[in-house]
Amino acid sequence: MYRENENHKAIDRLLGIMEELRTKCPWDRKQTMETLRCLSIEEVYELSDAILKKNMQEIRKELGDILLHIVFYCKIASEENHFNFADVVNSLCEKLIIRHPHVFGSEKVNNEDDVKINWEKIKLQEKGRKTVLEGVPSSLPAMIKAYRIQDKAHGVHFDWENSEDVLNKVKEEIAEFEEEKLKNNREKMESEFGDIFFSLINYARFMGINPEDALEKTNRKFINRFNKMEQKIFEDGKLLTNMNLEELDKYWNSAKQDEK
Repeated sequence: MYRENENHKAIDRLLGIMEELRTKCPWDRKQTMETLRCLSIEEVYELSDAILKKNMQEIRKELGDILLHIVFYCKIASEENHFNFADVVNSLCEKLIIRHPHVFGSEKVNNEDDVKINWEKIKLQEKGRKTVLEGVPSSLPAMIKAYRIQDKAHGVHFDWENSEDVLNKVKEEIAEFEEEKLKNNREKMESEFGDIFFSLINYARFMGINPEDALEKTNRKFINRFNKMEQKIFEDGKLLTNMNLEELDKYWNSAKQDEK
């Protein structure tokens, strides 16, 4: 009960502060949903960075920033008599209850997969969508979009039966790319390369790996190794730009060894 009251007080305090800011701060008063949009996207990416770093203090901070944006959007909407913070929270509560009939109703599920399949069925009924893929935002980054497309197709049982079949598809797409490469058909090469990416993302999904997270961790690993390589070269009094690939490889392998 104490924690519940504490949460209520914190939310009331935040909503009160937002009222003050919107009234008295020139910058906050000037903002619109359009001006906040890009800032909100940036905040989500900052949260993503903090999660990958497993930095709990940063995660708490970034979650606060995202919550601020949610409250800000609600305040702007309430000023225009569209909706308020309570409307957003209540509609979310209603949606969660409707989409979890195995928790709040009599529906029976056997596993997580059943939950996801039911979720997609209910979403289609709720929004009157004509196609399963209609709910995938067109502005999503390509890798995340591919993952969501495949996940939604899985929700209606349009999927491969096992990971081995998906891996074979990856190999097939690579072979098709190689064929077009021999013909030097640039347009077809691009198309086949896209198919390779799509199949690899599908394989990652089958293996329970989020491809976006996996690639970002590899990006960070490369940056870390490259920085170490540069540092070693600097300590030896050499210039990176004056070195050949064989010399660079030695420093790169040395940087890799430091990680073990």
